[in-house]
Amino acid sequence: TQEEMDAAKLPLHWRDFCAHLLIPLNKCRHENFYMPWACHHERHAYEKCQYKDWVLRVQKMDKIRAEQGA
Repeated sequence: TQEEMDAAKLPLHWRDFCAHLLIPLNKCRHENFYMPWACHHERHAYEKCQYKDWVLRVQKMDKIRAEQGA
């Protein structure tokens, strides 16, 4: 929610479809002093969400281009 993102001090440019996964990832990173080997599950879940969101945007754009070209 907006309140959770405000409480987590999430920058506006990161408030997207996957923000609900970024909040626990950032919390884990902070608790583990940004150790590269920590927070694997949270990072993987966030990156997977980002990838799925990107794929959906590309598919929508391809559909729009196909409709305009046809």
